[in-house]
Amino acid sequence: MAEDEPLFAERPEWEDVVPLAQYESVKPLAPIFYTSEYKDATDYFRAIVKAGEKSVRVLDLTESIIRKNPAHYSAWQYRYKTLMTLGVPLDEELRLMDELAVKYLKTYQVWHHRRLLVQVTRKPTPELTFIAGCLQVDAKNYHTWSYRQWLLAHFNDQALWASELNFVDGMLDVDVRNNSAWHHRFFVVFQSGVRKGEEDRDEVVRRELTYVKTKISVAPNNLSAWNYLRGVLDNSKTPYSALKAFVTPYCYEAEPDNPSESIVDLEDPLPSPEAQLPCVAAIEFMADIHEGLGGDNLRTAIDLWSSLATTHDTFRKKYWEYRIREAQSRAC
Repeated sequence: MAEDEPLFAERPEWEDVVPLAQYESVKPLAPIFYTSEYKDATDYFRAIVKAGEKSVRVLDLTESIIRKNPAHYSAWQYRYKTLMTLGVPLDEELRLMDELAVKYLKTYQVWHHRRLLVQVTRKPTPELTFIAGCLQVDAKNYHTWSYRQWLLAHFNDQALWASELNFVDGMLDVDVRNNSAWHHRFFVVFQSGVRKGEEDRDEVVRRELTYVKTKISVAPNNLSAWNYLRGVLDNSKTPYSALKAFVTPYCYEAEPDNPSESIVDLEDPLPSPEAQLPCVAAIEFMADIHEGLGGDNLRTAIDLWSSLATTHDTFRKKYWEYRIREAQSRAC
């Protein structure tokens, strides 16, 4: 409802409805003060819910409330029930959702309503394009990524999955630090329903390790990539020690004018010339390698945690001291 539109109490088509106030026969100690427009709309909403009315004018009323408060879950729920009762084509509703989803990207109820609609229309393919547009507005919005993953998993159609890896590649090319995109890549590669069993999983692991190591070489202090690396190793049950040669150069300050750095090694790419070293995530990873090896290697792990606590990552000093105490208790 536009700001210059009359209140529902002033509309002839609503004169048969007696509005129901929120605080009927109650005097709260700390009442919430609403605008007159919002109070008017919600008073009529309570009345039609009580009467059980589901009509075209209810759609107008609920849209008015949602535009004033997009998190009003009762209005969303009743709107959906009304749509289903009336049996109206949902194309117009989806066009409305195209507007509201972009306007209220961070509101869960908007995405939940869209999910309910798509379950009825069973037309998931256009949604991928719509979601991609929303991510241009907010590339890390949780609800948008969550909706995309639900869409892929719910319909689980090969045609939907087909371009998904290319899509997430593009997102990471734009922002290699987009943690949501890294999470989505893991979902696509390792949790993608119909894709499971259709690829050589050993080859997939090799591909993903090469991919993430290349991204780390460009931006070593990107924690999202290191977490992805750990996820690939954990998922494939590959020991962290297998990557010791790759991680080592990231644990120390760069050596100036080293001719060997001009050699490109796709298996173990060196840090880029602009990299800020040593890398905290690499030191932590190396410490985990030595902890996993056990024995005398535990002493090396403790030394690495100590360097983090005292020099490289003092913000988490208490955490590193905890890791040291835990390791020392096991060594006793």
